[in-house]
Amino acid sequence: MSTPAAQVPAGRIAQLRQAYRMTKQTQPKIGLLLLGVFVLTAAATGAFGYFVFGTRWYFIILTVLLALTTALLVTMIVFGRRAEKSMYAQAEGQLGAGAGALQMLKRGWDVKPAVGFTKQQDVVHRVVGRPGIVLVGEGTYSRVKNLLSAEVTKHQRIVGDDVPVTSIIVGRGEDEVPLPKLVKHVRKLPKAIKPAQQTEVLYKLKALDAMRPAAPMPRGPVPTSMKGARKAMRG
Repeated sequence: MSTPAAQVPAGRIAQLRQAYRMTKQTQPKIGLLLLGVFVLTAAATGAFGYFVFGTRWYFIILTVLLALTTALLVTMIVFGRRAEKSMYAQAEGQLGAGAGALQMLKRGWDVKPAVGFTKQQDVVHRVVGRPGIVLVGEGTYSRVKNLLSAEVTKHQRIVGDDVPVTSIIVGRGEDEVPLPKLVKHVRKLPKAIKPAQQTEVLYKLKALDAMRPAAPMPRGPVPTSMKGARKAMRG
């Protein structure tokens, strides 16, 4: 009978394979790139160790271990960045991509997808954190702008004027935030409330959420693939 500890490596390998396959769809030469990064890093580290430690046998072993470890670490960093770039390239423009990206916000953030939506599948997601309430819209600009305006009014009425309510539209147009920059943009928003206030805000928003109908969020490949890639990169 397998134990949970024994299942972790297998799951990790599966996530890496999924992230690699997804990355290769937009970057066919990713395998050669990673091989080159590994070899060059190992060679550079090995040369450095040779000149610093010398040629005694125990120093040679130390140099080899250092070179392999450093090369693996650098290769994984490069792969993580390439996988993230590929993930955004495949997801951008598809419904639900913004919600998938916002799930990267972890400690200190509360993410609730599709708190508002239209029949045309324009959606507004909500993030609560130290900047206050952040509403993120996806869809056709004109419709999303009106939907965001209505949601800002609803949320501001619930939490009061002491809690900022910021609106963001995902896209490549003017006054929009591109999907690859969305998470960074949200994280850089100025802090406006304390953690205790954050808990109070979430409690107040439960009443607003209880009055909403269930949101028809899509179950397409975008959020799923983004989730798999995120797990692979996080480890």
